[in-house]
Amino acid sequence: MKRSLAGIAAVLLCNTAFAQTVPTTGATAPVKDKKGWITLFDGKTTTGWHTYNKGEVGSAWTVVDGALTLNPGADGRGDLVTDNEYENYELTLQWKIAEGGNSGVIFDVNEDPKYSYSFLTGIEMQVLDDVKAEDNKQENHLAGSLYDIIAPSKKAKPAGEWNTIKIRKKDGQLTFWMNGSKTVNVKLWGPEWKTLVEGSKFKSFPAFSTYKKGHIALQDHGNTVYYRDIKIKQL
Repeated sequence: MKRSLAGIAAVLLCNTAFAQTVPTTGATAPVKDKKGWITLFDGKTTTGWHTYNKGEVGSAWTVVDGALTLNPGADGRGDLVTDNEYENYELTLQWKIAEGGNSGVIFDVNEDPKYSYSFLTGIEMQVLDDVKAEDNKQENHLAGSLYDIIAPSKKAKPAGEWNTIKIRKKDGQLTFWMNGSKTVNVKLWGPEWKTLVEGSKFKSFPAFSTYKKGHIALQDHGNTVYYRDIKIKQL
């Protein structure tokens, strides 16, 4: 994700045909399995989600072939965020990005009208086409990174292929996995974390990483992106 206080990069219009788009109606209650996992996306509807700082899901996010899908050429743009907030958890999902695309999974997001974007408060695991995306010049901007802070130890699969991630956040210990490999491991909010943030662009974002509990966001960065099999287990 390439970004600034002035806002996100210009919208890249997309003429992708969204055949087999499933209407986002027909609410399904979240179900916890025997191991404590809660399904955040049922594969059919946008139940449990809304557009950041909005009361409903904008029309740019739909369900296509079992995946939450952003159509950047549509109206109703914005990051898609969970209705609920989370603090200690494991989050798993799969993502796939269009060629040249950019997005992210952002967490500990505070939803307050004074914040225009989710990244002003939330921490991000980067989602990116590492080969052709514009924002691929720094190692800590590549897919699987803790964006602009810690570079990933492994590379993502190419654009158009599904990647599986896990984010574990427990009592300030944050760990990322991508496709079964650990990519990031860091302790939040201590002296090391403060130094890392001061060395990043987020040093000028006063509310960044100040909330220990928040929403989970799927970023609208102006590119077609797909998310599916989204589950969370509270710890």
